[in-house]
Amino acid sequence: MLLLDTRTVPRADRAEAFRAAMQEASLPCRVEQRTPPERMHARMHLVPLGRAAVFTTDASAFGLVRTPRHVQQDGPAVIAIAYQAAGCGEYAQLGHEQLVQGRDLMLVDLTAPYAFGCAVGGGSRSLMVPHEQLALPVDVVRRAVPRLRASPLHDLVRQHLEEVCGRAEQLAGDPGAASLGTATAELVRALIVSAAGGVRDREAVREETLLTRVRTYVGQHLTNPALTPATIAAAHNVSLRQLYRLFSDAGLSLEQEVIGQRLELARAQLVSPAGRRRSIAATARACGFTDASHFARRFRQAFGVSPQEWQRPIAG
Repeated sequence: MLLLDTRTVPRADRAEAFRAAMQEASLPCRVEQRTPPERMHARMHLVPLGRAAVFTTDASAFGLVRTPRHVQQDGPAVIAIAYQAAGCGEYAQLGHEQLVQGRDLMLVDLTAPYAFGCAVGGGSRSLMVPHEQLALPVDVVRRAVPRLRASPLHDLVRQHLEEVCGRAEQLAGDPGAASLGTATAELVRALIVSAAGGVRDREAVREETLLTRVRTYVGQHLTNPALTPATIAAAHNVSLRQLYRLFSDAGLSLEQEVIGQRLELARAQLVSPAGRRRSIAATARACGFTDASHFARRFRQAFGVSPQEWQRPIAG
């Protein structure tokens, strides 16, 4: 959902429109414009994914301050986990100060005062998750605020969020959007617990989110033909027996998970502009299949048509 595009707003009204859109997407806060009205610009989207939501902002220089008075006002208890798609952000909360740029993630507990700003403008991408969905004590969330980079899950979650935020509007229309939001929130929960450093909580969340982390890992390594049960198990420090039991207990098949994700990737690639010009065998290899005949057979079993028929549908 497009919240704001200042190109459609008179210049004199843009600052107020920005403030209203920011508070609609987030919570009460003070918005400070750091750009003259004639040069101010902003484009903001809010895309629900089940109980979670993706919030994107591309704007000229601005600042946000959420004061203790704002916190006392009624509003949903949520966290935001964010990164800068462009530019550099300055963030301060609970005694922690951080320059947010490049591959950095930023965790904001919106139930506490904070300040954020972009001195020269840029692009921010965030996932908003209700505290209730995280099901974590507030002190665990706050312990994690300054320590995200210390977690070995940081880069995995950063990459996943980049995929989700970059395709949010497309993904929101999929029947699995709510499940995707839940899975993403689980990954964020695992990152928070890992960063917070509570051993008991960390071990519990590790177990609870292992299936989600494995499925995410598979999705990130689909194009690697060397992706095997053994490499997946090694990447998650579990035995092959544990890995197979994990999927069996959930009523799933590890083989079908890998094949299914690869087939979905191939189906999307075959009808892309580049994919229509590429051979079926090349697409199969690009999606992690080492045998084009095996790929074609599994594709027909899954979708009822051959890869060639899907790539070049007959005109009606």
